[in-house]
Amino acid sequence: MRAFLAALGTIITLSVLPIAAQAEDVDQLIRTMDELSHQTNDKNEAVKHKEDEVKAAEDEVNRLTGVAQDTEAVARTAEESEKAFQAEVNRIAGAKYRGVAIDPMSKIFGAHNPQIAIDQTAYMATITAQTEEAVAKLVDATKVAKDARDAAAKAVEDAKQHKANLEGERDNLTREQEELKGKMKELMDKVNGLSPADRAKWVAKNGPIDYSIAGLVGANPIGMKALEIGMTKIGAPYGWGAAGPDVFDCSGLVLWSYAQQGITVPRTSQAQMAGGTPVSREELQPGDVVGFYPGATHVGIYAGDNKILHASDYGIPVQVVNMDSMPYYGARRY
Repeated sequence: MRAFLAALGTIITLSVLPIAAQAEDVDQLIRTMDELSHQTNDKNEAVKHKEDEVKAAEDEVNRLTGVAQDTEAVARTAEESEKAFQAEVNRIAGAKYRGVAIDPMSKIFGAHNPQIAIDQTAYMATITAQTEEAVAKLVDATKVAKDARDAAAKAVEDAKQHKANLEGERDNLTREQEELKGKMKELMDKVNGLSPADRAKWVAKNGPIDYSIAGLVGANPIGMKALEIGMTKIGAPYGWGAAGPDVFDCSGLVLWSYAQQGITVPRTSQAQMAGGTPVSREELQPGDVVGFYPGATHVGIYAGDNKILHASDYGIPVQVVNMDSMPYYGARRY
């Protein structure tokens, strides 16, 4: 009998070990997938942020180019006016030197009368002084216009260089993202090949909650409306860079939920955490945008009662989870 029980124990042990090993393999796969998913999500947000910076740089280049063209036109006009007045000064100076009258008063100036001669000299001196003063002012204006043109041209070159630098950084990030996506594809294929039970472990890794906001009241009507809109997308699939209406990434869900009521928020998680009005964790209201992880690489919408509505990872639909399931970064109100 003892021999039988020992044999039975061995059989049970051998049969349990593969199951335990399989469970450990699944848990390890989920941990690996989770780590790589965070890396890819981080890169995705960084690329979107760089794209926005490049677009802003392009807009600045266009603006500064217009400024340069305008100041160039001002400089040309000032230079042409300076030349015209300088020619007039030269003509007056030549006439003065030759003693030749140059305006309709010349008949009076030519009379043999000392007083008229005095008047002629005074008149010529006045005309000359006024003209030279005008030219001096024009010379100053021309210098100002030239300085403005040079400054604008330099600003354009600086903006173009800034844009080129940003594009280089974006290209580097895009390459890194593509490398990560290659690794992700391998893991996604494995996750997609999991049994329903194991796939459920992946979907439940953040502890999703069956949550209702019925009866919830928020102090910020705009935020409350954004939450209500976002909650209609529970169950929608995750997609990198997606901003609705049927597929979302984390910042895309926030962007879309606010956009449905005409409110514009930044496109990326980092920018969303830099905009709006800062809110402490103790002052959170439904609809506030909450950031997670160092660098605010993930965001969600506060759903009250320490809950967060978010789009988290590939293969996991939009869901509500406890806010403590992720490292808190900060919050903003729009």
